Amino acid sequence: MTQSGPEAATLPLDSIVRGDCIEVMEGLPESSVDLIFADPPYNLQLKGDLHRPEGSRVDAVDDDWDRFASFETYDAFTRAWLKAARRVLKPDGAIWVIGSYHNIFRVGASLQDAGYWILNDVVWRKTNPMPNFRGKRLTNAHETLIWAAKSEKSRYTFNYDALKALNEGTQMRSDWTLPICSGHERLKGADGHKAHPTQKPQSLLHRVLVGSTDPGDVVLDPFFGTGTTGTVAKMLGRRFIGIEREQAYIDAAEERLSRVRPYEKAALCVSQGKRSEPRVPFGTLVERGLLRPGETLVNSKGVMAKIRADGTLCSDKLTGSIHQVGAAIDGAPSCNGWTYWSFIRDGQRVPIDSLRQQIRAELI
Repeated sequence: MTQSGPEAATLPLDSIVRGDCIEVMEGLPESSVDLIFADPPYNLQLKGDLHRPEGSRVDAVDDDWDRFASFETYDAFTRAWLKAARRVLKPDGAIWVIGSYHNIFRVGASLQDAGYWILNDVVWRKTNPMPNFRGKRLTNAHETLIWAAKSEKSRYTFNYDALKALNEGTQMRSDWTLPICSGHERLKGADGHKAHPTQKPQSLLHRVLVGSTDPGDVVLDPFFGTGTTGTVAKMLGRRFIGIEREQAYIDAAEERLSRVRPYEKAALCVSQGKRSEPRVPFGTLVERGLLRPGETLVNSKGVMAKIRADGTLCSDKLTGSIHQVGAAIDGAPSCNGWTYWSFIRDGQRVPIDSLRQQIRAELI
């Protein structure tokens, strides 16, 4: 679905709005989107055609939307769209911006000037980069993404364990090796030429959205192009808003989106670490009657402690939380009381953490 002009009252979810990205974002509700993925013009400053050594012309980026009169003009444009983008981000929202050496350093400075808080810069190392045809520079084999929160205080989404799982159990690094968009994924026009010169691969957006959004989140792409962000968002159960000026790109994106089949809901669950689980105080177990005041807990060495009505423990002359008493008994600087203590049921030791997990299951 395509809409024209800014929508002031409601979010145009799962649709493409045709128009200038700054004007459209200024018409969207304030603090209304969870994540922005921006692939702005790179201002490549190409002068004349680019040819291969044998003389054939390279299908490079020479469109009017990538042309700016000066660096000052480009900087003013960058500041304007970043300001509009920050207004529509929720307080705990975040933004990803991708660029090349032509523009990303200027964009990074503008991000910081606008009040964003940079979290990471990510190097996308291309496995199949376009060669340097003139042979006068190094092959430009990477692009840079900047991931930034709306502010230093933002509690942004980061699915650490999901990205770790994607990386076969190893912490995800800030250098990503992925191929450029090619083959069956590359959209072509009726003339056989690329529908968009800078179409991004779905693998890149998959990693971004799995890592920094949750199902149901609203993802805004102010430079929608042929719709890679919307395509991956739709697959992953996220809502999207695309903004695009060029009708030819909108037509290609809409046709592409019409063919997208969302993944099954059950498949959208991702790995979650302990840090993302709901916090359950030990006292909750006492309040709920799962453990009774006066009941005895025991550690692996048989040392016992009695539960008090306020959720603390008492063992000999030691009193305190399940963590404090466990640490004092072992003479250790710290202790995870949830794995340290057990209670007795039918003559068997049962870890108190099993009761915590029972309560957590009710909260999800």
